[in-house]
Amino acid sequence: MKKFFFLLLPLILFTSQTLPSPDDEQLLRDWIRTIASDEFGGRKPMTPYEDVTVNYLAGELEKMGLEPAFDGSWFQSFPIISVTAAPEGKKIQVKGKRKSTLAYPEDIVVWTAQACEKVDMKNAEYVFCGFGIDAPEYGWNDFEGIDVRGKIIIAMVNDPGYYNPALFRGRNMTYYGRWVYKFEEARRRGAAGCLVLHNTEAASYGWHVCVNGHLEGNLALYNPETKNADELGIKGWLHEDGARKIFQAAGVDFEKALEEAKKPGFRSYSLKTRSDVRMTVSYDIRETRNVGALLPGSGNKDEAVVVSAHWDHLGIGTPDPSGDSIYNGAADNASGVAGALLLARRFAALPHRPGRSLLFLFPSSEESGLFGSEYYCSHPAFPMEKTVACLNFESIGPAELTRDVVILGGGQSKLDHYFEAAAAAQGRYIHYDDDNSDGWFFRSDHYNFVKKGVPAVVMENGLQPADPSRPNRYPFQQWYHKPSDEYREDWDLSGTMANVNLVYGIALSLAHAREKL
Repeated sequence: MKKFFFLLLPLILFTSQTLPSPDDEQLLRDWIRTIASDEFGGRKPMTPYEDVTVNYLAGELEKMGLEPAFDGSWFQSFPIISVTAAPEGKKIQVKGKRKSTLAYPEDIVVWTAQACEKVDMKNAEYVFCGFGIDAPEYGWNDFEGIDVRGKIIIAMVNDPGYYNPALFRGRNMTYYGRWVYKFEEARRRGAAGCLVLHNTEAASYGWHVCVNGHLEGNLALYNPETKNADELGIKGWLHEDGARKIFQAAGVDFEKALEEAKKPGFRSYSLKTRSDVRMTVSYDIRETRNVGALLPGSGNKDEAVVVSAHWDHLGIGTPDPSGDSIYNGAADNASGVAGALLLARRFAALPHRPGRSLLFLFPSSEESGLFGSEYYCSHPAFPMEKTVACLNFESIGPAELTRDVVILGGGQSKLDHYFEAAAAAQGRYIHYDDDNSDGWFFRSDHYNFVKKGVPAVVMENGLQPADPSRPNRYPFQQWYHKPSDEYREDWDLSGTMANVNLVYGIALSLAHAREKL
């Protein structure tokens, strides 16, 4: 109880300095409406709409009286490559015991991160590598006894725990389950390419997400020294129907192969099928920008609490049935940006600055692989050992008011106690969710901070509505990565505001506290 009171006391003492204003929800709505408007064009990096977005954010932060975070600049620039690639003839022929044809993008979506004018991969061999995982701590190695150099790996999405609670962490997905990891491991092992086998349930999103996100303008960090020549020749997603075609060409039972791959002791094997993969490639190398603002602390100003929210979304792409082709990203992540802006405004208005500094960070290129936060964490404004915590806003609205707040990734630091105290101050409670089967903990910018040892969790809206007659009318799958993710005036933001206020209390307590997490 003494510990709990110690954490709660700063919330009581200091939150009173800037109590939530009746105008706060209107401000939040105004920011979401603006940032998710057609005038911002879906906020894709390396398009003219990047300039619109980052200049707008810098302008808002400057009006608040905050300081630029990056040596006198609001922007942290870094090189990124945008690649559009498609198989010649929009098909890939597969040769084995039989022949089959993969249709693009119905069966397969492929791209590259290399700075090249074409990909010409001749007679490349397909290897089925189960989940494509080497995890010694879980006693699992899909690569034992097989050499995948120069070959195309097929790896299932998620990890074995999704199918067997006795394996890995059960339904609580590990980083090994993420498609990004599959590419990383394939690259480490010298593979020519990696195709992640899509499954809607195991991935937690439909095939449309794979298609919409990768038909054009695939982004990656760019290394001017290597010109990304050390990247995989091809990366891609493989639809289950496309995978069946490859396995049928190999004379291998597809369903049986998947079941065998889910069991301990599985060994990867060549499918003895091959393809000539030829892609025409166009690429553009430019600099994109993270946006950052600083409120220097009054005491331990060399230590910082980071409040973050990615500004980017998918831009203009495949039209939906209504003909709408702008992926406005109102929930994902204009709502998060608005939440971070609201906190920035409140902190800037404090009559007395807290002891620690506050950094308000708006990374670029989250949607393409968390690249903006990856770059920031390698080139931070504050050293990682001086970064107290990362409080990240991701898709926080619309949300109805709930009695609980869901946390993913708890149990790793004292940050849990701050969330518990802040929730208690609101008359709510924290629910620690151990079903991270969708891998959400690894899917936003906070995770790059976690990899550097900085405490962070994922906050989601709760499961217990304060008013059961007001359920959330915007289910995730109805809007995620679709043009329908647009702001509406009838959004219920009662829960969103409560969660923003909760994080404000946590940030304030952390900024005043002296302890390390």
